[in-house]
Amino acid sequence: MAEKKFDFKKEYPDLYPSKTKPTIVEVPAMGFIMVPGTGDPNVEGGEYEHAMSLLYGLSFTIKMSKMAGTQPEGYFEYVVSPLEGLWWTDDVPFEGMPIQDKSAFTWISMIRQPDFVTPAVFEWAAGELSRKKPELDLSRARFEVFEEGLCAQILHKGPYDDEPATIIELNRFIEAEGYDTDISSAREPFPLARRHHEIYLGDPRKSKPENLKTVIRHPIRKV
Repeated sequence: MAEKKFDFKKEYPDLYPSKTKPTIVEVPAMGFIMVPGTGDPNVEGGEYEHAMSLLYGLSFTIKMSKMAGTQPEGYFEYVVSPLEGLWWTDDVPFEGMPIQDKSAFTWISMIRQPDFVTPAVFEWAAGELSRKKPELDLSRARFEVFEEGLCAQILHKGPYDDEPATIIELNRFIEAEGYDTDISSAREPFPLARRHHEIYLGDPRKSKPENLKTVIRHPIRKV
């Protein structure tokens, strides 16, 4: 019988909801491989596309290490976690509403890693990927522990351009529960900054727009 793979989405349903009802969640510290960047994510061959190559390349280098007998200490079989993104602009705190000029985006794209992934494991994976794909700029990627804290979230189904209606619903829920949205200004540095956060359940590179499922998460504070 094949070994059961640990799936973060199934093991932590509070962090990766499957229903559209908004919820409040305390998000713990977790390790991520991250790639920061700027600009329109839809530009072919742009920074965002390169970030995807880095994130998936590093994540699968670690996941497949067992095949070569080079797996880290504490390794277990698992499903690679969903792609996530923190989004903001330099002008005003960004809460997910449409902007005309998507080149104004600043973002951090990231994929959660299992607990056995340490800075040393990340450095090993970066070396392996650099050897196999020297065209990638591995200096852009980093490993960070990110603790988001108190947040409200909701599952959005459908195209990204339809997110505003879901965000309005989330904002109403936040207010009704006695909280304020607590998104940081552009000047607040990472990891202290609290951003508009999207978690892409499934692979956004392969899904049709109508089939997309996106967790929208906003940091909150008690009024």
